[in-house]
Amino acid sequence: MVENQAYLFLVFSFTGMLIGILFDFFRVLRKTYKTLDVITYIEDILFWILTGILIIYNIWFFNDGEIRLFMILGIIIGALLYTLTISYFVIKIINFIMSKIKIITTFLCKIIKKIVEIIINFTKFLKKLFNFENKKGNFEKSGE
Repeated sequence: MVENQAYLFLVFSFTGMLIGILFDFFRVLRKTYKTLDVITYIEDILFWILTGILIIYNIWFFNDGEIRLFMILGIIIGALLYTLTISYFVIKIINFIMSKIKIITTFLCKIIKKIVEIIINFTKFLKKLFNFENKKGNFEKSGE
């Protein structure tokens, strides 16, 4: 019985660490991409949904759905240990990855913008070439 509780305590401490990593991910995401407040609210809701799913899954899978006080303490202690020890390094790693992703997405957005500009300019050219100007009220009937 004691071994099982110690095992569960470690599992839920690890769960707390995973929640800390998830929190840091959203924190770096928020700093990397400046977004509207509405997007920030959606990110917060998504964080809590993912956190809830993780906790409920672990409670169900590891302890058949029974909630114990030491499991909650394990989550809190795991999150605190993560925050006090390796959070700084994980943030650096996530920040590095996100900065590279931002460079790639910025480059792709510039390419897409250029392609759209070329298409728009080409359609303007065709419009002038074939004289597709919209003459308001001056539609001529064929044969007159």
